[in-house]
Formats: sequence, C-alpha cells, structure tokens
Amino acid sequence: MKLKRVVVTGIGAITPIGNTSKEYWEGLLNGTSGADFIKQFDATKFKTRFACELKNFDPLNYLDRKEARKIDRFTQTALVVSDEAVIDSGLNAENINKDRVGVIFASGIGGLITFQEEVVNFAKGEGTPRFNPFFIPKMILDIAAGHISMRHGFRGPNFAVVSACASSTNAIMEAFNLIRLGKADAILTGGAESVIMEAGVGGFNAMKALSERNDDPSTASRPYDKDRDGFVMGEGAGILILEDLDHALKRNAKIYCEIAGAGATADAHHITAPHPEGLGAKNVMLAALEDANMTAEDIDYINTHGTSTPLGDVAEVKAIVDVFGNHAFNLNISSTKSMTGHCLGAAGVVEALACVMAVKENIIPPTINHFTDDPELDPRLNFTFGKAQSRNVRAALSNTFGFGGHNACVIVKKYQN
Repeated sequence: MKLKRVVVTGIGAITPIGNTSKEYWEGLLNGTSGADFIKQFDATKFKTRFACELKNFDPLNYLDRKEARKIDRFTQTALVVSDEAVIDSGLNAENINKDRVGVIFASGIGGLITFQEEVVNFAKGEGTPRFNPFFIPKMILDIAAGHISMRHGFRGPNFAVVSACASSTNAIMEAFNLIRLGKADAILTGGAESVIMEAGVGGFNAMKALSERNDDPSTASRPYDKDRDGFVMGEGAGILILEDLDHALKRNAKIYCEIAGAGATADAHHITAPHPEGLGAKNVMLAALEDANMTAEDIDYINTHGTSTPLGDVAEVKAIVDVFGNHAFNLNISSTKSMTGHCLGAAGVVEALACVMAVKENIIPPTINHFTDDPELDPRLNFTFGKAQSRNVRAALSNTFGFGGHNACVIVKKYQN
C-alpha cells in the first residue's frame, strides 16, 4: 500500500524557558538558561539544589480548581499544551471527524508527585489507612492521554508510550505510523513530565546522574564542555499535532513541516550507561534515515540528546561521526538541554519542536554554557556554541536515548507540494 504523507499542523509547549511554544522558541534563540535554585520544595539538604522548573505556572490560570485537584502536575501541563496546539491547528468540530483524531501521549515516570504525597500521608497516619480516591488515576502515566481525549472529544487511537527519556519521541513515531497507515486523520502526540520533588531529585542524586554545580546553577547544564558533571533536571510538556497531508490540505491547514521518518533501537548494554561506541545511537539514526528514504547529506541539523553527562555526550558524538562521515562537519549540532535542562519523558517532543521551528524558520538554536573544549570531541564539529545561527535547514534530526538502552529519533523536513 502507498503510505500517506504526514505533516505537523499544530504545536504547543510549556517549558522552563517559556510557557507557550512562541515563548519557548524565543527563549531558545536568546540562549536563555532555565536553571535556578529549586522553589517547589526545600532542597537545601540535597546534593543538587537546583533544576529547570516552570516559571510562574499556576494551573488555575488554565483549569478549573476542582479539575486541577483531581490531576497530577504532569497531566495539568499536558492539558495546557493540548489547548494551545488545538487552537494553533484550527481543528474544530466542522473540519474533523472526532472518531479519527487520536491522542498518543507519553511520560517517563508519570505522577510521582502524587505517589510521594499519598505514601507520606499514609506513613504519618494512624488507624485505618486512608488514600485519596484519585490516587491511582492521578498517578498512572497513561492518564494524560485519556484526559486530553476527554477534554477535546477525540475518540481515535488513545494510549501512552513509555521508554524513559525517549518516551515522547516514541510517541511521535507511533502517531506518525498510524497516520501514514491510514488509521487516523490526525493525532495529538507528545509528552509531559514533572518530578522536581524530593523523590525525583533524591533518586537521580543517588544514581550520580545530576550536576552538583550548586555555586552556579544557571551554567550547570554544559553539554560538550570538558567540565560537565551531569544533567540538570527539567520539567514541562510539549505536543505536536500530526495530520494526514490530504486531510490538512482539504481544510486549508497551516503546515509547519513534514515528518520524514523515525527509528527506534536498543543498546542492549547497560541500564543507565550508553554503549561506549554509541552503537545503539548509530543504529537508530541509520534506521530513521532509511525510513525517511534520505541520505546523511540530506540532514542539516541534529538536536542531540546531549544531556551534559561525561559518558553520554561522547558516545553520541562518536555515533554521529560514524553515521554522517565527513558530512558531520557540515552539520549544525546543538543541545537545547543546555537551556531547558533534561525534561525526561517530555524531552523528545520539546526537542522535536525545536527541530520543527528550525526547519520552518531556518535558524539553529544554540548550545549555551560552553567554557572549555573537550579534547575527546572533534573540534571540526559545529556545536552551535553560544548563539543561534542562521542557515537553510532542509531537514533536522532529533535524538533521544533513555535508561534501559532505549533509543529513538525522528526526522522532520521542509514541506513541499
């Protein structure tokens, strides 16, 4: 069968550097750091006392008080970005069949805030155990997809995807595949994560995964810098509305770009460390290029996983050089995690959105917080250090890799008739 073409017709984002997709993009281009000392709880006794939190986020500015109380913070942000994307796309009851509009929405961890609150309250109690009747529905990570569908009345395919930090990229891939197979006309896809709380920070601290640069939080996320010491936790949500091209044209929709292809692989190596030669990362980029029927030379920009960890950054760059050969030195490469921090299960879609905008606007967002070159990284590579760079971006690739060895990437390209 002939596969349908899939385009992006709506976007939404709430991130540590902007509470809408427009603000987020402006924050990226301005090289804004979202890192600061943690406000959501008292982190003074923790090894890491900073993170990239949302700024001035009050769910009551978007949701009814009764509704907001029944859902975890990650679902609150999911609903916020779904509203923005639906408005942006122009989807409405007159131009869609709601039976053929789906929601595939991811989270890496889900309602950890709710889980901690309920367990702490149980531990403090005496006598008959008491739990909130919304405990389970608030906690489970598939609930965001369910709430988005109920909010907008979309009755098409509806489920969650989880692959740690690759979750929302895998969600995009699933949505892409369903639409090109003709199983849906449009799908809202992306992810949300909000675990900047005691258990989240404490757990990642125990793994030695987080930066401990408490003396200078705003520059702690340092992808590709010699002195990087771990990732900075972020939070937020992002969403893309993917749509069958014919359906989008029929309703005269705005088109941001086209989804060209996607790939998924496993390292089969270690629960947290990447394959030292970047084998899984290499294979997933090759798989995406093959799926897109593109060559390495067709890519102009890679938004890397680039978490600012000593091992991860080097392994990913090795994979890029292996896949792209000499063309690697013609690419722009950047890690927007230097600004947003690592948004975990939401990272994939937040970074794919940066690729969507790079293709649309022909601007590469920078990698900030670079101070010292890493001798393990080839100096001929253009990491877009310091400030955004303008260039024609025909196609961009977004990499995400998750604990457990999960690798996923998606390629977006300029839309042409």
